[in-house]
Amino acid sequence: MKDLKNKIVWITGASSGIGEALAYALANEGAHLVLTARNKSRLKEVATICLQHTKQCDVFEADLFDIDKFDDLVDRVIKRVGRIDLLINNAGMSQRSLVKDTPLQNDRKIMELNFFSVVALTKLVLPYMIQQQSGHIVVTSSIVGKFGFPLRSAYAASKHALQGFFESLSAELHKDNINVTIVSPGRIQTNISKHALLSDGSANGVMDPGQETGMPSDKCADQILKAIKKNKKDILVGQKELLMVYIRRFVPFMYRIMTNKIDHK
Repeated sequence: MKDLKNKIVWITGASSGIGEALAYALANEGAHLVLTARNKSRLKEVATICLQHTKQCDVFEADLFDIDKFDDLVDRVIKRVGRIDLLINNAGMSQRSLVKDTPLQNDRKIMELNFFSVVALTKLVLPYMIQQQSGHIVVTSSIVGKFGFPLRSAYAASKHALQGFFESLSAELHKDNINVTIVSPGRIQTNISKHALLSDGSANGVMDPGQETGMPSDKCADQILKAIKKNKKDILVGQKELLMVYIRRFVPFMYRIMTNKIDHK
């Protein structure tokens, strides 16, 4: 079982939801934290709570759409903390719009944050992990990274892309003592559905009923933490909705019947 005490852990999307819950869980482990998100005031609030349980928690405000500034961001983080033992790529956004109504710019926006920003940050941190011959990279995907789902076309595509990229990376890094964990949450009690992108580019503004009754984010974080400690490669986190993954895999005709019955309006 991996000991995370005094390990340097960088979490993106750390100002709310799963990222915030992971920050608290890792603070309780005594990890030294680096927290990144756009909302600096919220990050500072999260850091204040974390510092009740760990010695070090640094805040680096960043807009993860602005990939051109990642080189500077990584340089500043490394100068501050010296190394990265665990990188948790958690930031992302969802979608609530039909393909026929979704302009290409929305597809690009979702892919830019959910996929390209994750790849870009990982590629910049990777040389440091290879040099130190140790490290762990975690990426938050989704159960819709395992199957398609109505009103989530670009979101599902971005998560499928993460699955393929990080499975490939995991195989490449095996001899460098660097682990990769792909986390696929189902319905977790976060604001992701509220911030989901509509066809006009605005936020959905509504909490999905499934999200409201989903797994609490702290329990989700606990499961992710256990997977990290055990160096698991690919985990599902959630409740009964996880059955959909197995239905799609083993009874695909049933999956199609179920998704065709979903109200798309």
